[in-house]
Amino acid sequence: MLSIQQYESSDEEKDHSSQYSSPVVNPEFSVKSQLQICAAPIVLPSAIDEDKIHIHPDAQELSYNPKYEELFAPVVGPTNPNKTQQQSVERNMLSGYVEPAHLSDFQFENQRRTFASFGYALDPSVSTDSEGVKVVGSTEEANNTNIKTVFENTKLRPLDKRKRRKNDDPSDIEGFLGPWGGFVNEERVAKPTEEEQAELDELVSKKSKRGKVVEEKTFEEKSVLHIKDPVDYQGRSFLHAPQDVGVNLRSDTPPDKCFLPKAHIHTWTGHTKGVAAIRWFPKTAHLFLSASLDCRIKLWEVYNERRCVRTYYGHRQAVRDINFNNSGKHFLSAGYDRYIKLWDTETGQVISRFTSRKIPYCVKFNPDRNKQHLFVAGTSDKKIICWDTRSGDIVQEYDRHLGAVNTVTFVDDNRRFVTTSDDKSLRVWEWDIPVDMKYIADPTMHSMPAVTPAPNGKWLACQSMDNKVVIFSAMNRFKINRNKTFSGHMVAGYACQLDFSPDMSYLVSGDADGKCYIWDWKTTKLYKKWKAHENVCISVLWHPHEPSKLMTAGWDGLIKYWD
Repeated sequence: MLSIQQYESSDEEKDHSSQYSSPVVNPEFSVKSQLQICAAPIVLPSAIDEDKIHIHPDAQELSYNPKYEELFAPVVGPTNPNKTQQQSVERNMLSGYVEPAHLSDFQFENQRRTFASFGYALDPSVSTDSEGVKVVGSTEEANNTNIKTVFENTKLRPLDKRKRRKNDDPSDIEGFLGPWGGFVNEERVAKPTEEEQAELDELVSKKSKRGKVVEEKTFEEKSVLHIKDPVDYQGRSFLHAPQDVGVNLRSDTPPDKCFLPKAHIHTWTGHTKGVAAIRWFPKTAHLFLSASLDCRIKLWEVYNERRCVRTYYGHRQAVRDINFNNSGKHFLSAGYDRYIKLWDTETGQVISRFTSRKIPYCVKFNPDRNKQHLFVAGTSDKKIICWDTRSGDIVQEYDRHLGAVNTVTFVDDNRRFVTTSDDKSLRVWEWDIPVDMKYIADPTMHSMPAVTPAPNGKWLACQSMDNKVVIFSAMNRFKINRNKTFSGHMVAGYACQLDFSPDMSYLVSGDADGKCYIWDWKTTKLYKKWKAHENVCISVLWHPHEPSKLMTAGWDGLIKYWD
């Protein structure tokens, strides 16, 4: 300890010391400065150099010139213990680390052109400092040219030695060649050899045959009668409606009240493949016609013994559609063999044949009493064609659709008809005027391959490919009825035919699963569904004179009757 007395002295001594020595420091200040404490001392680990500055590996720009040791020093910091050895490896792309390589555009283009011309190029993976030069491509060609590029002089190749014919003298009018002299022994005409000419002739003959219309051999058209009594005791044929079946088949009024069918009462068998369409005999419905994929058409009895009356053979391929005329004495059949044939129902003979070289998808007689000699067919080439059965000529073409025509339906007392197509539109036509008077298409609409008019003529029920039945008014406006949409069945991809009950209280449709669906017309409520066929139930018909009898046809080749 320093005592204060040591610093006390007389005034003389103070004056004397002030002359010859420096002033004395305050003792209190010096003691305090010696006793200061640092709470955070600088503590450096022994492994780290204090003078070295660490640079972040992701740094793109440096503000000073670092030393090599600083620039390429190892990364400092804790390692992630959760990463595997493969994950901890430094990478700048998904598969690893790629260092940028710099190559001049001239050298790259030089090697590329050399490879395209001579078939070899220098291997870019081998450095030029290493001994020897490695070549990619044809090493033999490289040895011959001493690995020269296209920008260096090489030996002339055989084709480069060809001599040109020259005559640059303009005074020689006939012999002047100029730049068009060509080469010596050059062949200007490249005529094929005999073998090549034979192959070319064969190809040309095949192409020319492809576009020609080949006259097909007439298919043997016949029909087979399956019943022993084609006429009754009065000499009337099977086309005459029976009167002993308990129902007035000649009545013009529908049943007062229709009921849902409950039981399966009969099955007609005879088709070996699926049934495509079924049609009632006009007015009486004591017979019905069926067209099948086995190329045959059959006429069946509805009452009594329910026999197969007659089979019609006349198409090479599957029959697509059939249609009776008003009297039922004749009917039309449309097949995938591109023919439409007019048959005599009673005798089974083919009266006439019609074809437009396209597949007819639907065929309809004009229901007007004075136009029974005219019929229309929707074809695969987007047209609706009208034929005259008396002359066999095409009398009208309706060509406005953008896809194959699927249905033709007459409305408004047969003055107009409605067509639907694969172009997802509905068009209304005046008879004999080839410009559609109304075109209905909406982004929400789907293709409608089956259309059925209501018995009262006011509505059209259309089977839509979005598994719904949509209703259009068949009067002047042809507007869709948004309030009536029938759904629940699955028909996407199939043209399942619809039908109404005679009193218009029910709507019935088939289904892709072979089921039959019945909806209430007023409420659109689904009343009943049942499994009718093993395969697609393609067509459903309600008997026009029976209150609860229904017919279904399926792709299993069966036609079933329900009551």
